[in-house]
Amino acid sequence: MNVLVVRLDSFGDVLLAGPAVRAAAAQAAHLTVLCGPLGEPAARMLPGVDDVIVWRAPWEGVHPPDVEEADVPGLVAELRERSFDTALVLTSFHQSPLPAALLLRLAGVGRIGADSVDHPGRLLDVRHRRLPDRHEAEAALDTALAMGFRLRAGDDGRLRVLPAPDTAALTGNGPYVVVHPGASAPARSWDAERHAEAVRMLADAGHRVVVTGGPAEKALTRMVSGDDAVDLGGRTGPRELAGVMRGADALVSANTGPAHLAAAVGTPVVSLFAPVVPASRWAPYGVPTVLLGDQRADCAGTRARHCPVPGHPCLNGVTAHDVVSAVHKLLKESA
Repeated sequence: MNVLVVRLDSFGDVLLAGPAVRAAAAQAAHLTVLCGPLGEPAARMLPGVDDVIVWRAPWEGVHPPDVEEADVPGLVAELRERSFDTALVLTSFHQSPLPAALLLRLAGVGRIGADSVDHPGRLLDVRHRRLPDRHEAEAALDTALAMGFRLRAGDDGRLRVLPAPDTAALTGNGPYVVVHPGASAPARSWDAERHAEAVRMLADAGHRVVVTGGPAEKALTRMVSGDDAVDLGGRTGPRELAGVMRGADALVSANTGPAHLAAAVGTPVVSLFAPVVPASRWAPYGVPTVLLGDQRADCAGTRARHCPVPGHPCLNGVTAHDVVSAVHKLLKESA
């Protein structure tokens, strides 16, 4: 069976689709993931993926392309040429799978399934309805099951990536805690000065600290690291970042892609979680986690990218001492 799995969002979203991808791969002769540019590195790290098609959908992302720029006919032609037998369309709880399903139908895909609140007409052969407040990883796996895709015996359904490289040359030898101060949206970010204070307090408590961030976050990681941490800002690609996370005792991070990457390599997470999306759906999955932040703040459920509440109270109520205490709680539990 030639199977296509569609997940058109960002890095962390594609990681959360991993268990569903493995379930589909268990019954596929060949499995392809259709994703956006931000999700491509994650798709290439998922076990069970044979090929990746990258496409910018005009209905996804913060800055989607124009319909003409997206070259919809070109995508449809490519999908038709590849002759997919079946397709699993995965979306977040607030998204519709129907635009993607329409393109798949035009491309001649024989069987299409997705989770859909909207009436699908003839666009879906399998219409699944997710359970309320189901975690995104579990909801995706439920949809795969509705399509007849089951995990192999012994697969625990947790997040997983392909083996990561040894990154001791980057982190140095010995135990360490990772602090990742960046986030994909300002509403999800904890204050940079508080990150820096947490790094100092972790170092004072005897921890080696490694600070990570992307190429655009070098100034942030430099400021947060100060003289107390190893600054890896801009020095790790996705696979190297997976290696850094795998070697860590714990990660301190907002609700962002690297938190899901840490979960995929089995590292506990102190999650600075702004409730603009529900933690029940988006918290780090399958690993010990301490959730920090007021989950009942007025911004809860707004999906805001910029905090709609003056003073950002959901996260600004969290102190550096809270973070250090959470790290010690996780380390004690893992010991």
